Amino acid sequence: MKRVGLRALSRARDGATAVEFALVAPLFLALVFGTLEFGRLLWTEQALQETAIAGARCVAIAQGSNPTNSPCTSGGSYSSTTAITYIQGIASGWGLSLPSADISPNPAGNGGCAGLSQVTVTSTFKSVVPELIQLSSSGITLTASACYPNNS
Repeated sequence: MKRVGLRALSRARDGATAVEFALVAPLFLALVFGTLEFGRLLWTEQALQETAIAGARCVAIAQGSNPTNSPCTSGGSYSSTTAITYIQGIASGWGLSLPSADISPNPAGNGGCAGLSQVTVTSTFKSVVPELIQLSSSGITLTASACYPNNS
């Protein structure tokens, strides 16, 4: 009787699919979520860069002889507060929320942008699944900067 039971048990395949799924599923899910999070990271980085470019252009146009055509003006002249509000609106269009402290418009530029309008934006990317994708719990800091020639 024992011999027949062991032989039947060695040929049984009832739970093989469940065991294979349990072995493969975590790796597959890590690959899928890792790919999605990496795509979100790249998308966020590109959105920040596009926001910085639009902001630098707005600040540059506000520096010209006809600044009234720029949404970065208030009362006919350049306004840092208005520029930050405009940049936040552009970021919002990309689905990003940027606090005022993370936006640095500079009409004179610095470094490689001396004499040009420069905008630098910073954002912290936080993963939806930080435990699965090994990212720091505080997130990854992304920075984008753009320069644009002042309109004269």
